[in-house]
Formats: sequence, structure tokens, C-alpha cells
Amino acid sequence: MSQQNNRTRSAQTFRSARWFAPDDLRSFGHRSRAMQMGYSADDWKGKPVIGIINTWSDINPCHTHFKQRVDDVKRGVLQAGGFPIELPALSLAEQFVKPTTMLYRNMLAMDAEELIRCHPVDGVVLMGGCDKTTPGLLLGATSAGVPAIYIPAGPMLRGNWHGKILGSGSDAWKYWDDRRAGLISDKDWTEIEGGIARSHGTCMTMGTASTMTAIAETLGMTLPGASSIPAPDSNHVRMSAESGRRIVEMVWEDLVPNKIQTHQAFENAIMVAMAMGCSTNAIIHLIAQARRAGCNIGLDDFDRYSRIIPVIANVRPSGDEYLMEDFYYAGGLPALMSRLKDHLHLDAMTVTGKTLGENIADAQVYNDDVIRPLDNPIYAEGALAVLRGNLAPDGCVIKPSACPAHLHQHTGPALVFDDYPSMKAVIDRDDLEVTADHVLVLRNAGPQGGPGMPEWGMLPMPKKLLKQGVRDMLRLSDARMSGTSYGACVLHISPESYVGGPLALIKTGDMITVDVPNRTIRVEISDQEMQKRREAWTPPERRFERGYGWMFSQHIEQANEGCDFDFLRTEFGKPVGEPDIF
Repeated sequence: MSQQNNRTRSAQTFRSARWFAPDDLRSFGHRSRAMQMGYSADDWKGKPVIGIINTWSDINPCHTHFKQRVDDVKRGVLQAGGFPIELPALSLAEQFVKPTTMLYRNMLAMDAEELIRCHPVDGVVLMGGCDKTTPGLLLGATSAGVPAIYIPAGPMLRGNWHGKILGSGSDAWKYWDDRRAGLISDKDWTEIEGGIARSHGTCMTMGTASTMTAIAETLGMTLPGASSIPAPDSNHVRMSAESGRRIVEMVWEDLVPNKIQTHQAFENAIMVAMAMGCSTNAIIHLIAQARRAGCNIGLDDFDRYSRIIPVIANVRPSGDEYLMEDFYYAGGLPALMSRLKDHLHLDAMTVTGKTLGENIADAQVYNDDVIRPLDNPIYAEGALAVLRGNLAPDGCVIKPSACPAHLHQHTGPALVFDDYPSMKAVIDRDDLEVTADHVLVLRNAGPQGGPGMPEWGMLPMPKKLLKQGVRDMLRLSDARMSGTSYGACVLHISPESYVGGPLALIKTGDMITVDVPNRTIRVEISDQEMQKRREAWTPPERRFERGYGWMFSQHIEQANEGCDFDFLRTEFGKPVGEPDIF
């Protein structure tokens, strides 16, 4: 069957037709101003208008190539008979935006939704990849409700230093600890800086960027195999053009996100994330995305699948050796999904107009050490585990696949820090009263307390312990951590301390128990003592007095709810349809 035979719409039904088609004064203005830019009726008449939402900027290294890649997308749109228009959106560079890009994920989501809502576009190509851009763009496009396809930026090339392969993030933490312990020189450190990121593209470890683009592909929102193509690879150019061609047909077919992002698709995404050794951030973003699509996905879904899906992607930080470039050439995500066929919902629809099962029918694994068989996993359970208890009644998360087994069950005294600056001020002191059995605790670092829930959850190891050769210990917080991080870090403790969660009530010296196999976390004090401390607790001062920050603090939800704005829930309105005013 040809693509044109799949068309279910006429051009008269396009959103853009309301701007350009009528013989009235408003449409005269739309047409004349388009002609002002050198376009003519041949550009838009009877054609889908495709918005290309581009998150390129001069200070986003993950998206450096988008300045050129957008031309490849336009080429594909034109080849398929569409009319491309580029719509620049907020660019969230993970490394540079302070205090954290998470503060602005929802701003990007609103930016994307409103760009679609207010412009004469019939479908959109979403260009992202750096951590929060994937969920931000998908959140907005899902709420907007027009056909959408996602183009991942792709991972950068593997790093190199003195003949050693470097992984972004993961090796930065490792060698920083070595430097603090006096094991490497300033010259070594400078050489690592220049060797760890050698090309444009996202982190080439299984950090948040690669996790979220893999989730986008599993959901069916990218072309098959798109999520792991290295950014400098010519396959990435061809994928971009093909995405441009495909979105035109998706408009004719009226293939909108809610036909793709079903409850079963989100279950697929959770299973694949577990097998990938995913970032802990996946939980927050995927819950938010599911709820935007009207699907009730929560922490219990992640924990259920973590019990049955092992980690089979041997990619750092869960794996020991390989990076995303190796993963792609081992077969990429279609190959990994082919090993999960007995678990996945293969009839889930995708942007190709075919099912997930059809897309991966011919996928092969080319390296069994990079993408392991199910009976030879990296870790016997999924990457993440959800813990609950009197310290986290609404849940928290740990990545047991990337921390030592001896810390999966541990009891130790708390060493509590009320904020990040106070922790940073003393963590390198040789007289800090801390042992390897202690549990480091950072609070007031959650969605409101951070503000924005920064990636502070991988608390630095005390310098005193590093000099003793200790490289990991139990660390707790209501913050997040980078997906490239590793270690025994318990994160996303909900509710957060800033709003009066139990984390706000513990004291240095309280005994804390974490039991990953039994999925529990608790502070060893009585309910009566907890209540006594609660009655004495004083809420902190408000973080913001005006602007976006004030809106954020008034409406942000907790980590277990996806950190979306409460007024963006689906019950506040259906996808956008047509504007009311012309």
C-alpha cells in the first residue's frame, strides 16, 4: 500500500487552512505577510505546514549541529510536499543553565505547546536531545495534539585520554575524586577536560539524554533506531531528512501523539528503560509525559517492571566498558527491544504508521557483550528501585545497578546538611566527623527547595574518606542526580523537606536504614518522636517573589507526580484544536 493510500484527510481540514484559505481580510493579512518574506501561494496552498521546533543555541553543545541539521529536516519536508517553517524554542543547555535546567523543563513544555497553538502549523518536528529538551518538547507536543515526530540530537563520540576511553559525566566524577585525593596532576586534569567531549552531541554514557531519547523511540515518537545514532554520523543526517518526509505523511494520516502514546506504550518505555540501565531522572519525566497523555503511570509501575526486566545494555555507568557509540553499532535500540519481545506490547503504534513489532521484526544484535542476552545480564533486576518508608512515604528512587552490592542493605548514622552550600563548605575538611558507615543527607534540594530539584543528589564523597580509599557511601536527598552519575544515592525523597516532608525532621546521629531488596527506607525513630519534631518544625521562607519562579513555586508538583505544573494536567483541557480568534 502506498503512503498516499493511507491519507485520511483533505487539505481543507488542515489547521493552516484557517489562516491561509478564506477569502477574508484576516487571511489577506496572513497571505500578504507570508509574501513579504518571499513565499507564494505555491508554498502553502494544499500542503501541510510543518513547524520545526528547534532548540539550538550558541551555548548548547549538545545541539551545536542543529543549526545545520534543521536544513536537512526542511529538505525532507519539501521532498514530501510540505511547507517547513522553523520555530526557535527555549534551549536548555544542561551544563550552563543555573540553578538547574529542571527549573525550566515546564517552561520549554509551555513554549512548545504555545508555539504550536498560535502558529498555522499542521504537524511538528521536535528537535532536542539535551536532558530536559526531550521531555519538555514531548510534553508540549502531546498537549498540543497535532502530529509530531521527534529528532534526537544523538550522542557525542567517545572520549579519550592517554589511550583510555572516557565517558562524559561518569569519568568526570571518577577523576575528580582522584584529583581531590591527590592521585592525578593539574596537567592530567586539563587534558581530561579537553578529551572527554570530542564532538557535538549529548553525553555518550547512559545518562539522562540517552535515556530519554531511548524512551522517545520506545514510545513510538521517533523513527526506528533514531535515538542512538551518534551525532556526527552521516546516518543522523539521513534520519533527519527522513523525519521531515515522514511528518508530512503523518499530517495526511492524522497520526497524532495520543494515538501513539498509549498506556501500553508507556509500559514498553518503562521496560526498555530498565533494560538500558536508565537514568533515575527517567521516572520523573516519564510520569509527567504519561499524565499529559492521559495515562495513569506511577512509581509502582517502575518498581513492578524492575523486578522482572534485567539490565542488558552494557553501557556506562551501569556497565563497565562501553558507550553509546558502541551500543549503536551493536544494533541500537531496535536490537535491544528484540531481546525483550516476550515482554513488550508489540502492537503499539509508532510514528512510522507501523507497530513496534513490525519496526523491530528484522533487528539483530551484532555484539552480545554490548547488548547482553537476558540470561547473561549486567544486573539481574532493572536499573532502578523504588523505596518507601517513614522517611519517604510517597517514595524515592535508587539505581542499584550502579552502586556496590554491600550498600544495598545498610544502617548508619545520619550526617545532615540543610543546604548545598553548607555541605560544600565542610565536605573537604580533614577534621569532618564522618566514617564510611555514615549516611550523608542533603535536604531542601527538591522541586521547591532547590529550587527546581538540582542534580545535587550525588553528594561528593568526603575528602577524608577518599584519602582512605573509600569511593562510595550511602547518600540521601530530595534532589536528583545526573544520569551519568553512579553510587549509593537515594534520590527524589517525597514529599520534599522544603514542604515539610519527613526528611526535614531528621537530625545528625539518627540511624537510617536502607533495604533495597525489600524496597524500604526508614529513620529509626518512633512515630511519637517524629510528630514531636513536626510540631516544632518551621517552614522556610518563600524562594521567589515574582515572575516565572513565583509561578513555578505555586504550581510545581512533587517528584512522584512528575514535577509538572498542576494547571497543565489533562483535566484542565483537551488538546488545542483550532484557535478561537482570527
